[in-house]
Amino acid sequence: MKILIADDSIVSRHLLEATLRKWEYDVVIASDGAEAWEILQRPDAPSIAILDWVMPGLTGPEVCRNVRQRAREPYTYLLLLTSKSLKEDLVEGMESGADDYLVKPFDQHELKVRLRAGRRIVELQIELLRAREILREQATRDFLTGLWNRSSILEILERELIRGERERRPVGVVLADLDHFKQVNDTHGHFAGDAVLREAARRMVACCRPYDSIGRYGGEELLVILPGCNGEDSSHQAERMRLSVCGDPLMLSEAPYQLTCSFGAAWAEPGRKSTSEQLIRAADDALYRAKNQGRNLVVLAPTLSALATQ
Repeated sequence: MKILIADDSIVSRHLLEATLRKWEYDVVIASDGAEAWEILQRPDAPSIAILDWVMPGLTGPEVCRNVRQRAREPYTYLLLLTSKSLKEDLVEGMESGADDYLVKPFDQHELKVRLRAGRRIVELQIELLRAREILREQATRDFLTGLWNRSSILEILERELIRGERERRPVGVVLADLDHFKQVNDTHGHFAGDAVLREAARRMVACCRPYDSIGRYGGEELLVILPGCNGEDSSHQAERMRLSVCGDPLMLSEAPYQLTCSFGAAWAEPGRKSTSEQLIRAADDALYRAKNQGRNLVVLAPTLSALATQ
């Protein structure tokens, strides 16, 4: 674990550094409070800091206050090193945001116990952050495909439409539906259907740009958001996904299965306010036409302005 030593005394720094390196800590050194505060603001800041109380630039308690006001995650465990022994001084140090203190000259055994407690706190908080990220992932992702779930992809569409309107750029929407998916479930079972859906999602994601978004809209329907894409661009991107989906056959029940998908594309024109409901309805109508025209096709919907005049 990385640990910061901030002390303006060369002797004290060297003694602490030698002790901590012997205990296999990754030690970072600061010679004053200002340097310590600069180090603690870095993205790779140490998780534990030992701060001398009296230092040039910023005192140890001042560094503690700055760290706590910033409320950085993950947590930084702060240990004050002080020659002060009055109860009022120690209370002041703890109220500044320090987690613990050590009186100079420090005892190695006492320091080891303090750092062990700090490591437990830091490691527990890291575990809690991981658990929070897992819960957040579960709340926004479809458990089967790993794509955005319905509510998340619709939120993304709303955000992209607002951004597109502000920046006067188009937003493409593609609605995809796997062909003959019910037959897969009926013939090969739901586990095979799940495998087909996961593979189709994987192939479509492989064609998307880093800033595109794809989510499971419902059942075997997938919704793709294409920022900056007009109708032609959206059709082209949908065609790339179609070719990827119907590439190599899948093996179902030890027999090859040709996976295909139909696509309906629509787009929001720059300078024309479009709602997510309008775009999805237009893409859904285009998808319906793709199904009626034989499946495994891409159909582009008329512009919303053209639809409004019909």
